[in-house]
Parts: sequence; C-alpha cells; structure tokens
Amino acid sequence: MRVSYSPGYYASIPDGHIFPMGKFDGLHRYLTDEGIVNPSDVICPREAELSSLLLVHTPHYLDCILNGNLGRKEERRMGLPWSPSLARRSRLAVQGTINAALMALEDGISGNLAGGTHHAFPDYGEGFCVFNDVCVAVRTLKQAHWIKKVLIIDLDVHHGNGTANYFRNDPDVFTFSMHGEKNFPFVKPPSSYDIGLPDKTGDQVYLRTLEEALGMVFGSFSPDLVIYLGGIDPLESDHFGRLSLSLNGLRKREEMVIHAVKENDIPLVLLLSGGYAPTLKETVTAHAMMFRVARELV
Repeated sequence: MRVSYSPGYYASIPDGHIFPMGKFDGLHRYLTDEGIVNPSDVICPREAELSSLLLVHTPHYLDCILNGNLGRKEERRMGLPWSPSLARRSRLAVQGTINAALMALEDGISGNLAGGTHHAFPDYGEGFCVFNDVCVAVRTLKQAHWIKKVLIIDLDVHHGNGTANYFRNDPDVFTFSMHGEKNFPFVKPPSSYDIGLPDKTGDQVYLRTLEEALGMVFGSFSPDLVIYLGGIDPLESDHFGRLSLSLNGLRKREEMVIHAVKENDIPLVLLLSGGYAPTLKETVTAHAMMFRVARELV
C-alpha cells in the first residue's frame, strides 16, 4: 500500500497549541516501524501547483496564504498562525492527496499521511484547515478525465462544511458526513447525505447507524473513486469529540468502511482528518488503525 508523506508536513506552531502537528511524522515512523507500510512505498509529494489550487481557491486567498497577507481575524478563523512553513506544508499535503488518488486508481487503495482538511472554503480557511485537499484533488482528477463520479465518506466528528458547500451543485460528487450534531461547525451546509449524532452516542448506535448508511449510499451511487476521511475525533478520549466511540469501536468502523468499499470493487483513498487525543502517542496509534485494517483486509 503506497502512501504520501513528506517531512514538510510539519509546520512550526507555538508550544502548547492544541493542534498535534507532530502526528504526521509520528504516524510515518509508527507505520514503517510496525511494518504496516514499507518504507519503499512512501512517496514524497512536491508542492501542489498553483494551477491546481486555483481550481478551488480564489486568487486573493491563495496570495494571502503564500505571501503571509492574512488579516488577524482570518488567521484566528483558520486556527493556525501563518508562517512560510505552514504555507509549504499546506501545498505539500494537497499534492499528497492528489498523488494518493492517482495511486489508488492504479493500486486499488492508497493513503495520505495528512489531508482531510474539510473546513477550508475557496476564500478562507477554518478549523485548522488551510486548503481543501479533497476538493482540489477531485477537481484535478475530474479535469484530467481520470474520474467522473466520486464518493466522499467523511466520518470526522466535525461536519465537512467546506467540502459539502463546494460540491453542493455537483451531481457527480456524493458527500456523506456522519458527525456530532452539536459540534463544530455551527452552520452545516447540507451534504448529499448528512447524519448528525447526539453526544455520547457510543459504539452500538454509531456502528449500526453507519452500517445502514453505507448500505444506502452504495445502493444509490456508483462512484469511480471513494475518498475516506477517517477522523479519529469521535473517540471518547478526544479533546473535541463527545461521541464516546471506543478504540474497539473505531477499529470496527474502519473494518466496516474498508470492507464496504472493497466489496464494491472501488479504488479507495485514506485521509487522516481530525484527531486530538490526550497524548501524541494516542493520536498516532488511533490514526494508524485505519492503515492497519487496510493492510489486513486488502
């Protein structure tokens, strides 16, 4: 299983910031040390071309990110302090998702050890998301006629507002988001299919709801590619979560999604999305679950 990763996925942020920037390097080391991913299958992306980013993002916003012209209000909304390393990591992560999508079309499954930045809109960043890698990757592949129809399965605890809003009028892109109903963002543009769950949902209801939803989605939509945002923030221990999913429940979730995609014989892209466990080690271990399950099932 090939994956995208670059040491440049790390960007400098202040000590004590809630965003676990060290998880990208930590996950890379964990997956290769555990033999889940072969070092030779780690593909280092270049920075995404401006032409690719401009398929989704406005020239003004792109200029603000690349040249450090964000206002203080816009930077607070993004949730991350601007720096040259943040601009670079954001471009690298977008290209990592583009590469992962192309590798999935060739191999059947691939991943990016970053990505899933679903809160980014064309003209602003939000919720630790600078560029929307999923939107850029889909637009890039569709423009090149590699794919026509795409299914986005977003199981981050936070609704994928930027992605849902961007594809709201595209019948060839089906956006499915299962998230915490009372969690961020407070305004949730409609996805193709939304399920908002109450706090403290727990494993049993979560997994039963997901199983029924996946059956409905695959029964009504036949994509050329599935992009899976496997956020680990539904976990009970997560700083922002509140859905009370256990680690065993998380493993069953990954098995359910990957098995459903495999059963339908569709190429699959794995993306991290959010995760804010109490420690970096717990965050890395939980993110690795998706790749461990993929290695076992595929």
